[in-house]
Amino acid sequence: MVANLKLIWRGEQVNYYEISDQVKNRNLKSLYLITGKQEYLIDQLKNQFINVIPKDERTMNFASYDMETTPLDDAMNDAMSAPFFGEHRLVIINNPLFLTGEKSKNKIDHDIDSLLKYIQKPMPSTILVIIAPYEKLDARKKIVKQLKKAAVQVDLQSVNEFETKQYVNTFLNQHGYQIDSRVMDQLIQRTDGQLSAIMSDLPKVMIYCHQDKQITTNAVNSLVTKTLNQNIFTLVDMVLRKQTTYAVSLYQELIMEGQSSIQINAVLLGQFRLLLQVLVLSKYGYSQGKLASALKVHPFRVKLAMQTIRKYHFTELKRAFLGLSDIEKQLKSTNESPELLFEMFMLKFA
Repeated sequence: MVANLKLIWRGEQVNYYEISDQVKNRNLKSLYLITGKQEYLIDQLKNQFINVIPKDERTMNFASYDMETTPLDDAMNDAMSAPFFGEHRLVIINNPLFLTGEKSKNKIDHDIDSLLKYIQKPMPSTILVIIAPYEKLDARKKIVKQLKKAAVQVDLQSVNEFETKQYVNTFLNQHGYQIDSRVMDQLIQRTDGQLSAIMSDLPKVMIYCHQDKQITTNAVNSLVTKTLNQNIFTLVDMVLRKQTTYAVSLYQELIMEGQSSIQINAVLLGQFRLLLQVLVLSKYGYSQGKLASALKVHPFRVKLAMQTIRKYHFTELKRAFLGLSDIEKQLKSTNESPELLFEMFMLKFA
């Protein structure tokens, strides 16, 4: 009901579960700001907001606008309109790059003042949801400052390993499935701890395990796609173990799967850079959480890096990093076969 729409004059921060409960219970606010790159959770929240509007009213009372292709004015005009034979109007603004320090390639003139004015006096019957799928907003901008003061803020920037496991366990339990800790760890490892990647493949795993309703290691290994980062982590391990044949074989497999040699080498180089950074910073007392925050990487990647650096010396990691840096230069300046360059690197390193 309209009475449940409470005008916000002071920003508040909530987590995914809190906002999900608010929407399901129709304890709705006028303005929401959702940030971060957790695509799966963003889509879940978006669908929950859409479900607030009855199906037979959505044609007239729901609209979603992409700021990469549509002027802000169109969305604001819609937000300021009364609902048509309904109680609520839902307006979703997607990809508001103007909230960041980046410049859009599409030359669309956005009237930011119209949004500033709306924030001061929102339409009581409208639910305005702004979805900014970015790592950070430009806090210096007036519009960002005003939004943070007025909107309910949901930060979906990163989900740690504990939260990921909690979400997956809850989802499986709701559907009558079980998963033990060993299989869960395998699932986390194959997906590099990325919730969106897990939830993309989980339906296939559930169908595979439908009879016993118990998620198995075999199902995870057979159906869950390894992320490029996870394949690279395996490749890093092979390099450090000096397993030349296996390393070259996996490198060739990644090429055959459509990964570019420059991208593979860049991710591989980045992984060795991370190992060196974790090795150095951990000696200064940085914890796993503090490392993830300082280096701006997923906590699970830091966890794996910390396990790796216990087994190898700084000198070995540095040699590998410099060798891969040399490959990067040659990939950009010569016509040498990428596979041959990598094989030569492995032979020299080993």
